[in-house]
Amino acid sequence: MIKYQKTAHELEIMKVSGKIASEALKKVLQNIRIGITLRELDSIAERKIRSHGATPSFMTVDDYKWTICTTVNEEVVHGIPGDRTLKGGDIIGIDIGALYKGYHSDLAITVPVGNVSNETRKFLGVGKRTLQEAIKCAKVTNTIGDISHTIQKDIESQGYSIVESLTGHGVGKNLHEDPLVPGVGIRGEGITILDNMTLAIEVIYAKGSPDVVMGKDGWTISTKDKSLGGLFEQTVATTNDGPIVLTPYL
Repeated sequence: MIKYQKTAHELEIMKVSGKIASEALKKVLQNIRIGITLRELDSIAERKIRSHGATPSFMTVDDYKWTICTTVNEEVVHGIPGDRTLKGGDIIGIDIGALYKGYHSDLAITVPVGNVSNETRKFLGVGKRTLQEAIKCAKVTNTIGDISHTIQKDIESQGYSIVESLTGHGVGKNLHEDPLVPGVGIRGEGITILDNMTLAIEVIYAKGSPDVVMGKDGWTISTKDKSLGGLFEQTVATTNDGPIVLTPYL
């Protein structure tokens, strides 16, 4: 069996893992409001994941001690959920994963806090729709390049930028596995998609320049020009009947 593929038994476990992570994300989203701290959101997520007999995936990453990554405004990925308080007009990305019976799931969404401008709502809407279109490309006999091209085309057509240094990836026994799923690519290129692969497909983009910088905490990656960053992600199983989202949160 080719290493990228999962067995039917493994997929069943990953469906449960994905559902646990999704339920935890839903609980976090229900509590996003003006005045709440990122640390409080992290605690909510951890309690929900552990209540299902699972472990926060991100805590298995060396030196990362939190359940979620929180990215506010110009932050793009890997933000630490500390004592920052959310304000009206912010946007916040929540990235989360669950480890259940030895298998990981991984998903993310970026949402507004209170009232935001129409321009910001458009920015978020484009990311959400792009992920949906990218998932449709995760079909057996397509290539990874088909997914990547769709992400690049849909984001850049709206005047936004793909953060090329950050990518989607395979997921399973390890939180990050091969193959990589870039946000830029050419149709028909890259490895051929097989049945029973599990991919964390990510749309990682910026309103302005795609250039990013690492924060002093050694984790948080933000846009260099301070423009808004966006992150949308789902864990998807590729089957002969079409792609199946293992982490449905909407």
